[in-house]
Amino acid sequence: MISPRIKPSAFFPEEAPDDLFLVRQRKAKLEGYVQSLAAMDELIDFGAMAAAVDRACPRPDRSKGGRPPYATEVLVRMVFLQGLYNLSDEQCEHQVLDRLSFQRFCRLDGALHIPDARTLWSFRQRLAHGGLGAQAIFETLSQQLQRHGYIPRGGQIVDASIVQAPITQATTQERKTLNKGEDPAGWSKKRLAHTDQDARWTQKHGKSYYGYKLHGNVDARYKLIRRIAITAANADDGHQLPKVLQTANTRGRLWADRAYDSEANRQALRQHGLCDGIARRARPGQTAKVRLKQRNKTISRTRARVEHVFAALHQQGGKCVRAMSLARNALSITLACVAYNARRLAWLVKSGSPPARAV
Repeated sequence: MISPRIKPSAFFPEEAPDDLFLVRQRKAKLEGYVQSLAAMDELIDFGAMAAAVDRACPRPDRSKGGRPPYATEVLVRMVFLQGLYNLSDEQCEHQVLDRLSFQRFCRLDGALHIPDARTLWSFRQRLAHGGLGAQAIFETLSQQLQRHGYIPRGGQIVDASIVQAPITQATTQERKTLNKGEDPAGWSKKRLAHTDQDARWTQKHGKSYYGYKLHGNVDARYKLIRRIAITAANADDGHQLPKVLQTANTRGRLWADRAYDSEANRQALRQHGLCDGIARRARPGQTAKVRLKQRNKTISRTRARVEHVFAALHQQGGKCVRAMSLARNALSITLACVAYNARRLAWLVKSGSPPARAV
């Protein structure tokens, strides 16, 4: 790797001021701001994540030689920061260069070279291939949550949230062609490469949104994300319920809103031995709705806890994606969920929330 030509800068002096008291004071103050990041670094075994990634999607063949690659754990830590703060590859490279806490978290303090944006892009491409890398990271963290004693408890809550994507400028006919998986007439390869052909339009409360949907299963006790599925935004919520069901929860009850009200979903709950906590829609022509409203209100008291999870994901940098395919955007959404679970674990441990058992 050839180091870039560095020009002298008036902004950064050649030598930092040799004031040990100043350095110590700044480090002591910095520790107060990075307590959450330090807690995640202590609680989570990123080495196990890296090993799971290497098993799920091995490194490319290096029989022809070349520069030694960066350690997988370093790259996993960097993409974890991307999920935690919704950073692009270029922003992540800049932040790791600029922030001492990020360098220490990624085990790059004192390193001569750090992974650049292109290296991060290639690693994310490797993770996105077949969805194996993202699944390996998510499942490894889920296993670590259980080893800390935070097993799924209190029942499960299922819901979906829209994740917006950059809007593709296309006419109605071009949109129909793209939705069929075909290339519109007259479009260049460059325009196609900058067009997300997997995202779709949907409506919610009278407003239109373009992008994807995160379908999640959250346990009611700890509000940790246990199962996820990512689809285009126009996918029906109710049809995704079997993909996110979990049978390992200590309480056999599931809560969901009216979008999941169907006989097929109630049959799926019976097959898994789960109690029905799905809110009901009013039947056509139904006038007596007192009991229906009371039932739905009772369900909403518990079901609303899943909204706290989606709000926390929004606070991590906004529920939005920037890539141009379902595979890469699914990776970004999964990493955001992994980062949320890590933050939640650090908070649960700090707050003294007792785990179910020591594993």
